[in-house]
Amino acid sequence: MNRPPGMMDVAREAGVSHITVSRVINDHPSVRPETRARVEAAIQKLGYRRNSVARALKSRRSSTIGVVIVGSDLFELPRILLGVETAAKQAGYWVSLASRQGESTTGDLVETLRRLTDQSVEAIAVVADRPGVVEALSGLVLEVPVAVVMSGSVPHPELSFVEVDQELGARLAVRHLLDLGHRRVAHLTGALRTFDARARVDGWRAELTAGGADGPLLEGDFSAESGFRLAHTLCDDEAGLPTAVFAGNDQMAMGALAAFAERGVKVPRDVSLVGFDDMKGADYLVPALTTVRQDFAQLGGNAIELLVGMLGGEPAQRQRITPELVVRHSTAAPRADS
Repeated sequence: MNRPPGMMDVAREAGVSHITVSRVINDHPSVRPETRARVEAAIQKLGYRRNSVARALKSRRSSTIGVVIVGSDLFELPRILLGVETAAKQAGYWVSLASRQGESTTGDLVETLRRLTDQSVEAIAVVADRPGVVEALSGLVLEVPVAVVMSGSVPHPELSFVEVDQELGARLAVRHLLDLGHRRVAHLTGALRTFDARARVDGWRAELTAGGADGPLLEGDFSAESGFRLAHTLCDDEAGLPTAVFAGNDQMAMGALAAFAERGVKVPRDVSLVGFDDMKGADYLVPALTTVRQDFAQLGGNAIELLVGMLGGEPAQRQRITPELVVRHSTAAPRADS
């Protein structure tokens, strides 16, 4: 045979109709056990594999969920994708991945979504780091259920959202510092074009206002290099070094730690430091980093659960996951002479 065996070949080998073979493949209950055994033996003997592409075109079912990644500031993407793939597998779906890096336009996003729907994906999860992506989605006619991960939401009855409550996470970090007695808390933010950075600034500012405290805001880009650079800027501030720093993420906190060590500033004796994300290894920094933990695998997994529910007829939903403050050794009460 010069071609892969087909369903008709299996039918001839087993002495049954191709409809019977189809029923066996799709686990239809009407097939007698002895007939099922004969067909399965023929499948094994011939090495038959179903044509999933043809099946998808005929039934409009591919058992595949598309995942679109938009943006370049997604530092914990592997953990999100682990959650996506694990939940998809448990639900009986494969994952088809597409990405758009940098400043993608609405046209780019439309093209990516079209490519996935052309592959007969049954639903799409969009992992986005900026609100503009959601605004673009809100203006599209969606052919399949869509869930957005890690981005600010806009009113849209057909979009599901799953995100960590970034503003609450920032408030937890700042409240911890205020409870220790700090009254000047700097924030080294990530790029303000991203939703996460904006939400964390809002939380930082709201908690400082509620506690009657203040502090400078310096913008970086979520990288360790920007944390290093901005920490040096704080050390050179004529107003003096704040007693506490809330970094936009753990990468920036790591850079700040290096800068403070270079300038002879002790953490937490001279300045307390809090990060965000609880990246792998944060507990092995010196000192171990106080941070805000967000469960990235849960983000990805919940997005798939929302999509599976929408495929089953459930309405679009919005989920906010509560972050957790993890207190380690990089924070302490301010010195009495501060």
